[in-house]
Amino acid sequence: MAYRNKTYVAFASEDIHCYRLMEAWRDNKHIDFNFHDAHDINIALDTSQPETIRRRLGERLSNTKQTVVLLSDTTRPKAARPSSFLYYEIEAIKRRNLPVVFVDLKGSRSVETAKIPKTLAEHYSINVSFQPAIIKFALDEYVAAFQSNLAALHPKVGPHYYKEDVYVRLGL
Repeated sequence: MAYRNKTYVAFASEDIHCYRLMEAWRDNKHIDFNFHDAHDINIALDTSQPETIRRRLGERLSNTKQTVVLLSDTTRPKAARPSSFLYYEIEAIKRRNLPVVFVDLKGSRSVETAKIPKTLAEHYSINVSFQPAIIKFALDEYVAAFQSNLAALHPKVGPHYYKEDVYVRLGL
């Protein structure tokens, strides 16, 4: 098995600009934000066949230790359509039981269940707003919490969120 140290970011194609903004935060030396992007592995071109793209997505997810799912109004319906790549990504995340950080693109700091793909509705996850400091905090802290939860006698299920004091400590 490959060393799993990457972060996989799943999103509806309509939200690619937010993913690009996350890449810009990572590349900006004045913003304390970083992640090892699984999308850098086995690049598939837009002209590739769907089977090739799904295979590449699977290879990326095999090198993933955690996932970020960008949440917008289009995420849940698109993740429910078997013809979409987001559907495949969400199914693969669930199958691999990967830690999930849901990032609300409209800035909500609580759980917006109407945006979460049904497949991951009961998956132990954390919800955060679309801000680099809280996303970084979740990526740094949540994997260990997820792993501990797997070993718990009574594991938590479903989405959770950080209380306001965490945001205040981060200056948000």
